[in-house]
Amino acid sequence: MLVASNRGPVSYQIDEEGSLHARRGGGGLVSGLSAIGSDADSVWVCAALGDGDREAVRRADGGLLPAADTGGQRVRMLGIDPAVHAAAYNDIANSVLWFVHHMLYQTPMEPVFDAEFRRHWASYRAYNQAFAEALAEEAAEGAAVLIQDYHLALAPRLLRELRPDLRIGHFSHTPWAPPDYFRLLPDDIAAELLGGILGADRAAFLTQRWADAFTACCQVVLGPDAAAGTRIGVHGLGADADFLRGRAHQDDVAERMTALRAEIGPGPDGTARRTIVRVDRTELSKNIVRGLLAYRQLLDDHPEWREKVVHVAFAYPSRQDLAVYREYTAEVRRVADDINERYGTAGWTPVVLHVKDDFARSLAAYRLADVALVNPIRDGMNLVAKEVPVVSDEGCALVLSREAGAYEELGEDAIVVNPYDIGGTADALHAALSLPVAERAERSKRLAAAATALPPARWFLDQLDALRN
Repeated sequence: MLVASNRGPVSYQIDEEGSLHARRGGGGLVSGLSAIGSDADSVWVCAALGDGDREAVRRADGGLLPAADTGGQRVRMLGIDPAVHAAAYNDIANSVLWFVHHMLYQTPMEPVFDAEFRRHWASYRAYNQAFAEALAEEAAEGAAVLIQDYHLALAPRLLRELRPDLRIGHFSHTPWAPPDYFRLLPDDIAAELLGGILGADRAAFLTQRWADAFTACCQVVLGPDAAAGTRIGVHGLGADADFLRGRAHQDDVAERMTALRAEIGPGPDGTARRTIVRVDRTELSKNIVRGLLAYRQLLDDHPEWREKVVHVAFAYPSRQDLAVYREYTAEVRRVADDINERYGTAGWTPVVLHVKDDFARSLAAYRLADVALVNPIRDGMNLVAKEVPVVSDEGCALVLSREAGAYEELGEDAIVVNPYDIGGTADALHAALSLPVAERAERSKRLAAAATALPPARWFLDQLDALRN
């Protein structure tokens, strides 16, 4: 069995003496591989993402990384030319494919598919080819290969051409754009992307909605029977309840809770203030700015909440090498500062904003949450929506965008919003804050049960079983 993804389960840093230090990652794929056991005959193929990674590849002579660095997993990291990787990752995967699938373009001015785009596309193709060749080298006869995400959309077809004996699966962790939006792409590029994934025996998605959109794109772009040879599957990745609950009660989380309570402070009558919690990367699709504007609208429309509620907003910087992301992060700060200046008092800071990533602090906020605000413009799943109800100490109300993949599983017990509607989101926040304690606890219990129905290990094994069978 092989897994392929842009980011692997380990990353490396070089210290001043030139020594390499490995850091193991987390996430659903790491949990999934752990579930099959260290004695399984598996290899994870990933890309070197920085100078430390590339030095590790050099020292491994392009072969498997030291088992001591990977927790016993067999990992092959690819030393793809940095310029090729940068063009494939930043200029195509994150600046084109991500924007298409999340429908983020401001179409009067973008996208522009010119000669420079074609050069970047050649790098994206070369990047996928490097993965296909490495997988072909590593795979035993008839092996199962699970290729992950939009970074590697061409790899299934390229691998199929090299090794027709393999069982190949592709999983998309993003939404999939509907045909009208997907066809912003040049016709040949749209066809190549779809054909790349259709090189797999099985293509899988987080929700039925995204699976249906992919099938519709295949029919419109390639013809009515184009997807007939590829099975389509849905696997809704859930939260890892055991890990989250255990990790959320460790000492460092308790310390962060004490610090957060001090930042939030008591209400004017000495009682605990209500908390509206969000935890996101400053990714354009997460819709953080509109969430802040909805909170501002709540304070305008319902002044009775002033000094009685705090918006705990964690907006961790993402993709800061792209100018549009730096500008978005700056706008998040500006709007938060504006709310605090407009409404804040000597004893009340309406928005507690943190932009430095801190997982323990995120879990502390989860535990303190009375309301979780998850309002993305568009999201493949959004695990935060699933994690907060699992961890919240007293049970939380969930204000959830209908454009999040999690809506399919959690919508019945959430307060659902149109992510573009500031007034509607403000009304939803008021409704969530006003829920009776018993109803909020019951909703939270049902949300947690739905959120953990397919934990990461089971999610991974279900894909593997479906591919093998």
